[in-house]
Amino acid sequence: MREARSSWPNLILIFYKNAMNVSSKTKVKPLPKGKSSGTFKNKDLALKRKLASLFHKWMGIDRLRWIILAALSLFVAVLLFPNILTRPPVYNLGDIAERDIKASHDFLIENTALTEKNRENAARKVLGVYDFDNIALNLVPAIRKSFSMGREYLKTISANSTDQEVRADLSSTEVVKNRFFATLEIPPNERLFAKLLKSGFPAEVEDATIGLVGKISRLGIVGNMSILKKQFEKGGIILHDINTRKETRVTNPERFFDLKGARDFIKRQKKDLEQNLQNPKLSSIVIDLAQSLIRPNLTFNQRETELRKEVAQESVKPVYFKIKKGEMLVREGERIGPQHLLRLSGEIKSQKPIERIGRVPAMALLIGLFILVIQLVGIRSTPLFLKDGRNFVFNTLTLFTIFVFFWAYGFVAEEVARGFTHLSSKALLFAMPVASGAMLISVFQGTLMGVTFSLVISVLASLVAGGRVEFFIFFFTTSVVAAYGVRSCRERGVFIKTGLVVGLIGMILAPAVKMVNGSIYSVESVVASASGFTGGLLCGVIVTGILPLIEMAFGFTTDIKLLELGNLDQPLLRELMVQAPGTYHHSVIISNMVEATAKAVHANPLLAKVSAYYHDIGKMKKPLYFIENQMGTENKHEKLAPSMSSLILISHVKDGVELAAKYKLGREISDIIQQHHGTSLISYFYQKAKDRMVSKGGKPVEINQEDFRYPGPKPQTKEAGLVMLADMVEAASRTLSDPTPARIQGLVQKIINKAFSDGQLDECELSLKDLHEIAKGFNKTLSGIFHHRIEYPEAAQKTSKKAKNENTGSFGTEDSGPEKPEDSAEVNKSLKRLGL
Repeated sequence: MREARSSWPNLILIFYKNAMNVSSKTKVKPLPKGKSSGTFKNKDLALKRKLASLFHKWMGIDRLRWIILAALSLFVAVLLFPNILTRPPVYNLGDIAERDIKASHDFLIENTALTEKNRENAARKVLGVYDFDNIALNLVPAIRKSFSMGREYLKTISANSTDQEVRADLSSTEVVKNRFFATLEIPPNERLFAKLLKSGFPAEVEDATIGLVGKISRLGIVGNMSILKKQFEKGGIILHDINTRKETRVTNPERFFDLKGARDFIKRQKKDLEQNLQNPKLSSIVIDLAQSLIRPNLTFNQRETELRKEVAQESVKPVYFKIKKGEMLVREGERIGPQHLLRLSGEIKSQKPIERIGRVPAMALLIGLFILVIQLVGIRSTPLFLKDGRNFVFNTLTLFTIFVFFWAYGFVAEEVARGFTHLSSKALLFAMPVASGAMLISVFQGTLMGVTFSLVISVLASLVAGGRVEFFIFFFTTSVVAAYGVRSCRERGVFIKTGLVVGLIGMILAPAVKMVNGSIYSVESVVASASGFTGGLLCGVIVTGILPLIEMAFGFTTDIKLLELGNLDQPLLRELMVQAPGTYHHSVIISNMVEATAKAVHANPLLAKVSAYYHDIGKMKKPLYFIENQMGTENKHEKLAPSMSSLILISHVKDGVELAAKYKLGREISDIIQQHHGTSLISYFYQKAKDRMVSKGGKPVEINQEDFRYPGPKPQTKEAGLVMLADMVEAASRTLSDPTPARIQGLVQKIINKAFSDGQLDECELSLKDLHEIAKGFNKTLSGIFHHRIEYPEAAQKTSKKAKNENTGSFGTEDSGPEKPEDSAEVNKSLKRLGL
């Protein structure tokens, strides 16, 4: 026999049993004084046990789940932003880069040169602003005032008669001349004033001058024609009328005059004036006066033009170019240039410190919620997931391990790709066996949990790969195929076959992903295809090698292990056959009963069958105390008190659990061994104890029924409930003296109904419909076992003997011949309750 060894898998299993096993509801009762195997006299050991108990109580499964989920989410978030807590080194122009620096996130960098160029172009396109002042509007009153003053002066002269007055008027002529030209704001002109004085300041000269000055002023007179022409090279000017404040765009420079051109224009109007004036000789006066009055009325507004250029420049949006996450900012050994400095400064300036640090908890929260929601969806199909902390711990470790390896493999892929010019690291990412996690989860927890895990790990892997949706599709598809490929795995070769299938699918999907990115018919597509196949093959190899280690460390029981344990040549079963042959035969019959029925109630037939083989292995320690192993010898219970007999019967459960742990049968089988009697009553010895109490003059109520019940827990799974019912039915069927089909059916219904009424099936998932299917299956199997044979003439005379069920005493019955009416009514009632 193998000895239990103290190794790390055992320590992990013990930790799970104490800290996270909420599925076990065994009520541990303190042993009476004097019956314990030993007492703790060491105070230090007692203190350690107390502290351990407090720790286990505080670290309950629910709280531990939240802690693990928070830690995992935070760790994944930090790995997704590897540079989040560090800043790039500060370099100066001309320095040599000490290492590769990549962008930790997407950010924009302003192209200052292009932005400045665009702003200069915008300023260059701004048209010059010229203020236009129609001087004719201002000169008309002055001209009329001046001519009116001249005519008034002539009237004064004509009225004077004395020589003294004439001399006085002559002295005042100088004054009038100065006032005349001062009013017109032009320099005094003796010759012109003399002509006007001689002509008498005629009104037609006045009107002709106003008309001519107004005409030339409305066209526009500029002081510097060369500057104006340069402005027109840009496409024109903006003409701003300072009187009406209207602006018009002028594109034809020919309409404007400089001073020389304006005077020439006035001079060319002489012929028209001679035709229009009554006295043609006055035309020269009009021309001279108009030429003196004109001045530039089109002035370049430098300030307004510059303001408009500034507005145009400010309206130009900066030009940015985008730096993608993972893009190389500077390579190791490169000399730092202006563009490098620009990119490095953009990496630093694009995030504030609080924003950089805040991204980690934000991403951790999103990842945690995502994992939680997906797990809750999967748990709906696997209710036992919540009851067994191993599942959650295993899922977390699997997710953590694959994610970390994928994250680290990304750096390896970059280093490998650096040595090849036409190869990128993305093509090598397909070789990562991400689908192996889905295979493991599917094997241990079912296909649906494997698919939910596929969704989680595919999202995280695609984030590491740059957040590309095509990578998510690749990883999710291959993971789902892997999960479904091992859904009914009963031999280790299935893992390799599934890995090959995943590899073939990956070999097709990987180049398709590269083609989406534009790499068609390239070396990179070939490498991606080879990587996809390699990744699938690695999945099968890794799962095949690591599966036994996981079974050992976590105590999981797969169908493969069940097939190994179901071999009747197993040392423990051979020992059971030798030491307790009756129990061995009883176990084999029960295995046949549950295997035939398990599929009908959607239970695991293999787990139910193998558990039935081992459910009574605890009887090997005291085989002769169980009726099926006495072989006609004296019943040892006749000399024992009923309470002692019940303790011996109860002990076989505890002994069976210890043997299961010793032989590493697995958690599932050990739980069924512990639960296959539930908290049922050992009715035979309980009744015997009451009868003995009455015979001694006592009262039956003084017997505590709890002392004659198994400690439990009640069956928690369909397989455990099946083994319990089969154990009861098979033991009770041995008491039938004439096992006809009708009697077998009545017995089966009676046993199942009593178990149901006693509440033994309350905590497992068996429904009334399942109980109906179980009853039909048991009837068929037992009818085949107890079938009638032809009686030969020389057959010996039949003898009948009443048998007592001292196996478990649970629901055993004695056959007393034909059924009584009350028995028939009870059977019919049971049949009706179970739908038969």
